[in-house]
Amino acid sequence: MLTRKQLELLEFIQKRMMKDGVPPSFDEMKDALDLRSKSGIHRLITALEERGFIRRLAHRARAIEIVKLPEALEKKFGAPAGDSAGSFAPQVIEGDKTDPPRGAMPVDVIHALELPVMGRIAAGVPIEAISEVSHHVAVPGSMLSGRGEHYALEVKGDSMIEAGINDGDVVVIREQGTADNGDIVVALVEGHEATLKRFYRRSGMIALEAANPAYETRLLRDDQVKVQGRLVGLIRSY
Repeated sequence: MLTRKQLELLEFIQKRMMKDGVPPSFDEMKDALDLRSKSGIHRLITALEERGFIRRLAHRARAIEIVKLPEALEKKFGAPAGDSAGSFAPQVIEGDKTDPPRGAMPVDVIHALELPVMGRIAAGVPIEAISEVSHHVAVPGSMLSGRGEHYALEVKGDSMIEAGINDGDVVVIREQGTADNGDIVVALVEGHEATLKRFYRRSGMIALEAANPAYETRLLRDDQVKVQGRLVGLIRSY
């Protein structure tokens, strides 16, 4: 059973797909449903995914596959031609095919260096800090900015997606214990939770800010947060 808003969103996406061949952007969905922020759309999308009506495509920003329609919408729109399985072909929401991140470069194996991948880092709900090497990855030497040790982490979650960091990406981190406002850092929270977020100092507190409106900014005391490194590079596999 879908709520009225969930049904409205699914119908709006289907109408746009039939008209343009791709779903609407999150901003268009927000305006169509008269919501104040995109966080409401994120919640509706998550609910539709949990109920099996849509599927979000991994490692791709804002991409959706419609799996099925409720009976009321199937009668209204009908099933797609040639779809014997009853599901829809994958469609990419506007904004998925973005330009490469600024400073993107090919990995030159001649000048590449191997870094240890220290497990996974949460870009979402914090997970337990990980300190064991899972494998190694080759990165271009020019990506290793400044002095000091570097390591890599595999990203888990989508809280930094609007900063161009997707689930499954590998981030390159330079070890350091300080950060400037706006830096994307690996933060250790209360000694046991590790997360990847933007760092800010606000009125004597530390703010760990996501790059996804579906996640709230966490405000913590200075003694609750320990910076373990700053983001200096990103590696993505397609």
